[in-house]
This record gives sequence, structure tokens and C-alpha cells, in this order.
Amino acid sequence: MHHRDGAPLGRRELIHTLLACADMYYGLYTAAAGANALSQKVEVLSNNLANVDTIGFKRELALLHARESAAIELGQDYRGSRSRNDLGGGVDLAATATEFGLGNFKSTGMQTDMALEQPNMFFMVQRGDEQLLTRAGNFQFNNEGQLQTGDGDAVLSADGTPIQLDPTLPWHMLPGGRINQAGDITDIGLRRPTNLADLQKVGQNYFKSTTDQWSTIEPEDRRVRSGFTEVSGVNSLQEMTELIATSRAYETNIRMMQTHDQTTGSLISRLLRPAT
Repeated sequence: MHHRDGAPLGRRELIHTLLACADMYYGLYTAAAGANALSQKVEVLSNNLANVDTIGFKRELALLHARESAAIELGQDYRGSRSRNDLGGGVDLAATATEFGLGNFKSTGMQTDMALEQPNMFFMVQRGDEQLLTRAGNFQFNNEGQLQTGDGDAVLSADGTPIQLDPTLPWHMLPGGRINQAGDITDIGLRRPTNLADLQKVGQNYFKSTTDQWSTIEPEDRRVRSGFTEVSGVNSLQEMTELIATSRAYETNIRMMQTHDQTTGSLISRLLRPAT
């Protein structure tokens, strides 16, 4: 291998040039990892923004964490070795987590709209063969007198059966999420998971427990506010600000990949340039 002027590269220069190529590939790798993680975070933030007006929606958090270098992940080196392998491997998306904080309440004046005053409580609903959970209390009765969600799924009573009333008779809400019709009392089904981390989103603003472990709900804890709904937990300004910052960071990583690619190509061309 030779200099641009045709003189052969010395051993030290050759080693330095090859190491520079290796560094370029390492930089390309870490930039690509960062771009991939940030792309996934953009998807999470975009979904949050799309649900800024969805009743009872809980925002999702994208949790990024620093990766070890490829050599450490493969067991070829160890953290703290102070070698070239101890530089880190960029970031990736470790997981997503739901923020279950209590949202604000909005008055609707409709008895069938309900909001739960505790952040760890959920309404029970039936979707197909599954019993699921939701915080969205924008319910209504259909023509047959069955209480349903906004998507048409049955709202369940405390005994796990669909809530069914006589559509020809009046009814009213009692404290604690209890429906009274002609003296017959139906308790709306509520669930309180032992651990909120056991819940996973399954679409349509529903959650499913991965463990089926529940805490006992005492009568005084059944705080259901009729005539109100819980608004989305997404703050549009906060979410948009974070989305812009994440998008810019993603674009920076893409530009870094392009720079590394161009520099690597230049180095390879220099190494392969024939002597004149």
C-alpha cells in the first residue's frame, strides 16, 4: 500500500489507517443503534399524541438504556477494561412502560359516564371471550338495555356478567358505582391489580393482566364519579416538545452514519489506490 504520491505506506502508518477504518465502522454501528432506538421512541410519542383526546388513555414511556460494546456483550472483554472495547455500544430501547397517573376529570352530565378516583382501579369489560380492563368510562346503554363501552363491548358487573337493565324503566346511580333500578342493585365490576406492572396494553384502550393477581376492594374504595370522564393522560405540549427533540436526535444519528460511511469509503479508496 502506498501514499497518494506513490511512496509505500510504512508499517506504523498502515496500522493507524486500518485502526481508523475500524473506528469508522464502530462509529457507524453506534450511530445506527441510536437511530433505531430513537425511531422506536418517535413511534411511541406519535401514538401518545394520536390519543391526546382519547378518554382514559394512559401515555406510554419509551425507556432507553446504554448498551455495552459488542465485544463485552459477546464475552470477549469486560466492563472497565479501559481497552478499545470499553467505549460503549450506543443505546437501545429497553422497554416501554405505561404511566398510570390519575388524569383530570371532565364533567359531561351523563349518568352513564363514569370516572374512577383512584389510579390503580379499572372497569371490567368483556371483549369476545376475554375479560379486560379499561379506565375509559364513556359508557352507554344500547336499545336492549345492556351497558356498553364506546366500542360496543359489554361492561361487566361485580360478579363478572354483563350489566343488563330493563330499557323501559328508569334507573339512577348510587355512590360506589352502584346502579339502582326499581330497587334492584347492580354493582359495576371493578378490579385493582396487585401490581400495575403486571398490566399490558392490548389495543382499544384496554389492558390485560399477565398474572391475574388482584387486591381486595373495600366498599369505601369504590369511588366512582358518575357524570364525569377521565381525560387522556397526554399533555400535548410536553409530548410535542419531546417528539421534536427526539426527531432531531434521530436525524443527527442518521447524519453521523452518513459521515462515517463517507469517511470509511475515503479511507478504503486511499488504501486501495494503486502506485503510480
